Amino acid sequence: MEFRKITVAAAALVAMALAGCATSEQQQRAGTGALLGAGAGALAGQAIGGNTKSTVVGAAGGALLGAAIGTATTPKRRGEELCRYRAADGSVYTAPCDERYYGGGY
Repeated sequence: MEFRKITVAAAALVAMALAGCATSEQQQRAGTGALLGAGAGALAGQAIGGNTKSTVVGAAGGALLGAAIGTATTPKRRGEELCRYRAADGSVYTAPCDERYYGGGY
């Protein structure tokens, strides 16, 4: 029982530390989703199976599902992407992407 508490606490600390290292919003949302999913999965695994194996399997499955949902639900910010354009004189420059990029007409 004591070993399980230490393992769960260590896993939570590692997940929080890794989530704090994320650089983009998508990575932050994936880390947060994985952390929340692991917690919910561990609770569900313990409630369904009642043993350590089902708790660990539930936590792993919840972490994967939570990370996938966190990544998929990251809002797409328009105007942040930069596109490369060629000027009439042949020089190349970067600027925020216009509607040709989003509509596929470039």
